[in-house]
Amino acid sequence: MGNTDSKLNFRKAIVQLTQKNQKIDPSDDQFWEQFWQGHQTTLEDVFALVTSNEIRQIRNDNPANLATLCYKAVEKLAQAVDSSCRTQAEQQCVLNCVRLLIRCLPYIFEDDKWRDFFWSSLPSQEKTMPLAQSLLNATCDLLFCPDFTVTATRRTGPEKAEELANIDSCEYIWEAGVGFAQSPPHNAHMERRRTELLKLLLTCFSEPMYRSPQQSEEPNKWIAYFTSADNRHALPLFTSFLNTVCSYDPVGFGVPYNHLLFADTTEPLVEACLQLLIVTLDHDMVVQQQLTQPGQSSYDEGNCGDNLFINYLSRVHRDEDFHFVLKGITRLLNNPLVQNYLPNSTKRLHCHQELLILFWKICDYNKKFLYFVLKSSDVLDILIPILYHLNYSRADQSRVGLMHIGVFILLLLSGERNFGVRLNKAYSATVPMDIPVFTGTHADLLITVFHKIIATGHQRLQPLFDCLLTILVNVSPYLKTLSMVASVKLLHLLEAFSTPWFLLSAPSNHHLVFFLLEIFNNIIQYQFDGNSNLVYTIIRKRHVFHAMANLPTDMAGIAKCLSGRKTGGKFNLPRVPQRRQAAVSQELPSAQVPEEYNDEDEDEDEEEVEGEGDIINEEPKAEESETESHERSQAGEPQPGEVLTAQPAEPGTLKTSLLDTPGISQMTEREQAHPNDKPQTDTDIVPYDRSAASTPTGEPKSTSPTELSRLSVAHRGSIRMVPGEGDRWTPTPEWIVSWRSKLPLQTIMRLLQVLVPQVEKICIDKGLTDESEILKFLQHGTLVGLLPVPHPILIRKYQANAGTTAWFRTYIWGVIYLRNVEPAIWYDTEVKLFEIQRV
Repeated sequence: MGNTDSKLNFRKAIVQLTQKNQKIDPSDDQFWEQFWQGHQTTLEDVFALVTSNEIRQIRNDNPANLATLCYKAVEKLAQAVDSSCRTQAEQQCVLNCVRLLIRCLPYIFEDDKWRDFFWSSLPSQEKTMPLAQSLLNATCDLLFCPDFTVTATRRTGPEKAEELANIDSCEYIWEAGVGFAQSPPHNAHMERRRTELLKLLLTCFSEPMYRSPQQSEEPNKWIAYFTSADNRHALPLFTSFLNTVCSYDPVGFGVPYNHLLFADTTEPLVEACLQLLIVTLDHDMVVQQQLTQPGQSSYDEGNCGDNLFINYLSRVHRDEDFHFVLKGITRLLNNPLVQNYLPNSTKRLHCHQELLILFWKICDYNKKFLYFVLKSSDVLDILIPILYHLNYSRADQSRVGLMHIGVFILLLLSGERNFGVRLNKAYSATVPMDIPVFTGTHADLLITVFHKIIATGHQRLQPLFDCLLTILVNVSPYLKTLSMVASVKLLHLLEAFSTPWFLLSAPSNHHLVFFLLEIFNNIIQYQFDGNSNLVYTIIRKRHVFHAMANLPTDMAGIAKCLSGRKTGGKFNLPRVPQRRQAAVSQELPSAQVPEEYNDEDEDEDEEEVEGEGDIINEEPKAEESETESHERSQAGEPQPGEVLTAQPAEPGTLKTSLLDTPGISQMTEREQAHPNDKPQTDTDIVPYDRSAASTPTGEPKSTSPTELSRLSVAHRGSIRMVPGEGDRWTPTPEWIVSWRSKLPLQTIMRLLQVLVPQVEKICIDKGLTDESEILKFLQHGTLVGLLPVPHPILIRKYQANAGTTAWFRTYIWGVIYLRNVEPAIWYDTEVKLFEIQRV
């Protein structure tokens, strides 16, 4: 009853603050104490008792009252630190102040006139310390307060209690792991308090949400101070955050349904630590300044700037620390993939986006960690959950950001030789995915999922096609044995992207073909012996290569190609003689979906490839009702033997807008895998820059170089002109000749020239009706001395760039906005960094 009365008083005090032109005297302690003394309001209570309209009303009509409220709340936190926050009353007062500040801060940030408010000084202090620094200092002190947020270690009685201001917080790191060996006992109450204090820090750091994307490039004063040497707790905080995340095991002892019987106070703490880690590690003003200067785009480990979190992260070097971090991240990433025979019996995490961002940041800032990840097959424990999320999210427009971060990580990994080598490890289908069943390697899984994304993903994923194919180009020289499924998928992509209508419908579409041809050339030149499946598929689909070499360059031929879209013309799939000749319609790609070779076409073609008793099964069809499927997808729990099919987002799902990603040429730099090899000549190297769209004459468009370099992939991907539209793209003979002559077809044509007659002869001589004999022949064949001189392996490595940096900042804050819903801290505030949209 007493708490109800105090909540009523709290509510009345809020209403009194909103009264127009009624300034409350700052010295009226009795009034101000109502906000933090004598009641126990939860964070959810505060959000219910204080409405957004009321906060804005106080801010606009009575700014002095809002200023005093914030001053008083910060002052109370500082006083709690001075007294070491020992009593229960003081601790409750701290929590009430924290909750009130979390509620008010976003509304202060959304008004430009209040931007410098927290960087002014406390009136009661003689020293001119900004209010923000007082708030951060007090919050960090309280995160290592014995008997409040950490367990006391040096005490034999009340008189021996340590003064909070003098405490060595390195002795109170929250979890064992990097740089700390002891594992303190867990205390649910302390974990809840830490979580609330961390939510306050996250709210303080969220000021960039209320700036435009251009303004968000400015330094964040809150994070700059928090991660500087002025914060004496910087090291123990960084270590506590990292160790809390990487030591968390949501399954625990594996007792079924334990998460339903006991409240887990650790998961909210882990999520808060994760979110704070990614926003602090994203604040790298040194690199941001380097990116604006030509020739200085790489991260220098020796010069980490003033951000101590980045500094500490880059200096981790022990293998046992790397093992601890990698195992922790992979354990949490693989959690949603674990199958169990008891429905919903295991706890499921939803922080995979934050985990992927953290993994990206660690790899970016600590190259030794990246090499550690790649030196064993442990990297596959990262690969599989990424491919799972890419495959499952491909139809959901609210998960475009997740698709991007997954692809970016694979692009970063593919720049290293070891990643391609690790992909040759055999894959056992332990994760349910709606892809064709196959027997093969992780490389086959990678290709199959990428094909699925291109063939059946929604249109907003088209900007990722360049990245997906670049990843395959990077790993292709190291792929020893592709399965028949993966081989067919690659040829399907080439067949779709090389159809004349698609090639001539936009000025940059042909670059996708160049990527695919480079993949084939790498495998033929460097891994011919083990890839008889791919060689066989190339022989079967030889008409695709001949058609590319003979693409018409006269106006009549061009007009016929462009008018031939969806004509439904028939052609026989080239195959070995004596095989059944099945005619399959050639489906020309649409303007926006060149991947219209749908699953039915694939299944039919795969059947023809393998014949009777093939290893390729049709893709599993869902036999459940829509309601059951939705419930299971909402629970996020795949059941044994169940395949979760990719579903579009539920209508009304919230999503945040993202910035356009840079072109692949801006995201990568090309280098030879073996620098001592003879370099390619200029005529061999084709620039894969889809942003350099040309005019029909082959000349650059009349666009300034600056504007040209800024053309986003999303913008370029939208250049899919429909016949009949004004200003549509019109290819010319000169333009076609300019790139057709550079198609790297020599190696493949030589292979066909040598092998096709041999295969035809062996089929006629032996009367073969099954491809297994042909595959055996190809396995023992050789092209040594018959192919052109092998070209140097060219790797496109990810390089830091301003466009990706800006994209990450928008994406990170969008994730944090959407994930903090209990309560929704930033909901109904005027965010400027991104737009909140409903699917």
